[in-house]
Amino acid sequence: MAFPERFSNLPDYAFPRLRKLLDAHAPGGDPIAMTIGEPRHAMPDFVGPILQANLSGFGIYPPNDGTPELLAAISGWITRRYSLAIPEDCLMVLNGTREGLFNACIALCPETKNGKRPVVLMPNPFYQVYAVAALAVGAEPVYVPATAATGFLPDYGSLPKDVLDRVALVYICSPANPQGAVASKEYLADLLALAEKHDFRVLADECYSEIWRETAPPGLLQIAHQQGADPERALVFHSLSKRSNLPGLRSGFVVAGPESMLRIRQLRAFAGAPLPLPLQRVAEACWRDEAHVDASRALYQQKFRDADGIFAGLQGYQAPGGGFFLWLPVEDGEEAALKLWRETGVRVLPGGYLSRDAGGQNPGKGYIRVALVAPQEETQRGLTLLRDCLYR
Repeated sequence: MAFPERFSNLPDYAFPRLRKLLDAHAPGGDPIAMTIGEPRHAMPDFVGPILQANLSGFGIYPPNDGTPELLAAISGWITRRYSLAIPEDCLMVLNGTREGLFNACIALCPETKNGKRPVVLMPNPFYQVYAVAALAVGAEPVYVPATAATGFLPDYGSLPKDVLDRVALVYICSPANPQGAVASKEYLADLLALAEKHDFRVLADECYSEIWRETAPPGLLQIAHQQGADPERALVFHSLSKRSNLPGLRSGFVVAGPESMLRIRQLRAFAGAPLPLPLQRVAEACWRDEAHVDASRALYQQKFRDADGIFAGLQGYQAPGGGFFLWLPVEDGEEAALKLWRETGVRVLPGGYLSRDAGGQNPGKGYIRVALVAPQEETQRGLTLLRDCLYR
């Protein structure tokens, strides 16, 4: 029996790969999980009552694109956050942003670009769904280094013209996973100008946008609006997983130009999984409320300050501008993660599991990713053990 070859070169996903590396070894202390980006702050206290009040909704097929009330709540949040009014035909609810980031590529990537195989650009390291989406449509994924030398954001404009002329879609994540770098207004404006010059769409993964240290990150939508960019150039994805500490809710949204949205909706009508109605009611309340977001952000900001103190003087340490990961330099990510687990019980992710070899180098190999999602005291203890094990 034949199987497709397009996914044959995929490595194991990061977390099964991590289990293979660590689980044969006993932890050197009480385990502290700092691997997965799963928020452990309290979810909003209104979640339970809203679910209880809407349990009968599980007996109803939910609206595929989102209820009018949820779409209005999301639209209102976009207006408050970015001072923009989004037409209803440019907005759709998602069953988590991973679904949207994958399906947008399927819906929008053409079979050819300028008569050749299309290219999908993505930062390296990156959220792994970007690469799988490119492979699923037969495009060529091109992994662009996002290193200290480039401010931990990809320099797409440095690519050769013959590559840029084949680009159909570009992924960008800000604040970046894993490095926490925040794309400036100037960076986003330059990216949109590059998209106009070479005729491609930008898919902005902004699911960490509400976790920041000092200043709310700019969004691609507002920059596109300020520039008067073609609305078909920019697609933006947001989620409640990080913003509202509800990764299990699987609720997000996408904003796109009307022509792009038409194609995304058409695909989703055939193959999508709409969000159950009770969960849409919870999501509606989440997008309308900022108090729980402010409280959660304050906890992350304190953990950022704790990390700054614990790693003060560490060469190569850079405080993230947003998100909730530390991207810490080591000699070898796998060796460091194994040593840390065996000697302390602290569990982190080798950076190379989030990146690919490109041009003979893997830009994540010399890093570990550390998630600051646990309560403050546990996070402090884990970071201190990490520092003493790997850097002293």
